Formats: sequence, structure tokens, C-alpha cells
Amino acid sequence: MGKNLIQQARGKGGPTYRAPSFRYKGRAAHRPLTGQGVSYQGTILDIIHCAGHSTPLVAVRFEDGELSLGLAPEGMRVGDAVMYGPGVPIEAGNTTTLGDLPEGTFVTNVEGVPGDGGKFARAGGVFARVLSKTGDHVLVRLPSKKTREFSAACRATIGVLAGGGRIEKPLLKAGTAYFKMKAKNKLWPKIGGSAQNAVDHPFGNKRTLRKSKARPVGRNAPPGRKVGMIAARRTGRKTGRSKTTGL
Repeated sequence: MGKNLIQQARGKGGPTYRAPSFRYKGRAAHRPLTGQGVSYQGTILDIIHCAGHSTPLVAVRFEDGELSLGLAPEGMRVGDAVMYGPGVPIEAGNTTTLGDLPEGTFVTNVEGVPGDGGKFARAGGVFARVLSKTGDHVLVRLPSKKTREFSAACRATIGVLAGGGRIEKPLLKAGTAYFKMKAKNKLWPKIGGSAQNAVDHPFGNKRTLRKSKARPVGRNAPPGRKVGMIAARRTGRKTGRSKTTGL
């Protein structure tokens, strides 16, 4: 029997799962790619709290009159000057291309493609690190400890993002975690399939002793059944016995 799974309900975009973007202050991104080869200087007007970001935002007014929202590195204050473009000093808060940064520099809000505004290392308290440069490409270690190669023309902000201490304060009770998640319309708590009712999940049932009905399922199974070990190549415990000798 097909089930209406939680992940299917999320895809319909109902009010329970829709992000409250009308409360967000705006998109935090690098300036558009205009006037390449020109450096701009800006002043931090304000440090803003935004429910859609885990790090504070900075409102920067540049000398050409453009107002930009960006992610705030640690140590930034209202009134500080930040620079943007090629050849800027290697200081926290300044933004330049990866090709202009020395090896070992901590960077944030790294672009995946030149001009996309920043896609990597954007959460509070995280940073990426420039490892090496080879020609037109730069090797960067991401917060996940994985390494990825970027174009030398991709831009990044120097420093470590603020807001890293947000996870140090204990939540103490489930109610606090609930309202924290509700502010961003995150699904919480996340319930396992075996803890749900039979009408909600293929692994669910009303018995408390039998916690799961996990079994392999084909790759072409209908969406209401496609959970668990999907198209598993093998199941069961590995015994370590040889296929040839059986020992």
C-alpha cells in the first residue's frame, strides 16, 4: 500500500515546510561582477540579525553608492572599512579572488562559479582554507574537510565567520529546540520510520516490540514504498568466508 511520506509532503511546499522568507533581511552575497579590475572601499553601516542565516549580516555602503549585504567575519564592527576587488590587503573582511590569496588563508563565502555571489563556507563559525594554487585553479579545503578545486577567478571573503558560539549554549529542553526550528520552518523533531504509524511509513506499525520492517526495495518501486535499502547490491552481515574455499 502506498504511503504519504514526510519527504513527499515537504515537496508540495505547504505552509508547514515553506521557509518564512518574508522575514529574511535579504540575500547575503558578493557584489555583482561589474567594473572588473577595480577595487572598491566600503564602510560597515550596521550588523544585522537575520532569521535565515546562522551568522550575522553586515550592511556595507561602498564609495560608489552601492549598498550590499554580506556575511560578517569575526572582529567586524560598525564603522570599519572593508575593501573589495583585486590587490586588497589580506585582512579580515576584505574580498578578493582566490588567485590573489596566499596559501593558508582562511576564507568564507567562496564562489563555486565566478559571479554567483558565494556558495561555500557560509554557516556561522566556519571557514575554508586555501591549500595550493596551480595555474588557473585553486585547491581549497572546505569546512567538511573535503578538498575542492575552484577557478582562480572565484571570489571569497577573508576571515572566519562570526556566530560560531551559537551551539555552545545548551538548549536544555525540547521546547527550546522546537521554537528554534520553527523560526526557520525546519521539520523537527525528525521521527524515524519505525516510530510512525503504519499509514504514514512502510516501516511503521502499532507494535512497540517490533521496531522496523526494513527490507530491500527495488529501484523502480513507487514513491510511497521507496525507503530503506534502495536497490541494495547486497544485504546481511559479511562473514569473511572465502568464496572459493569456504574457510
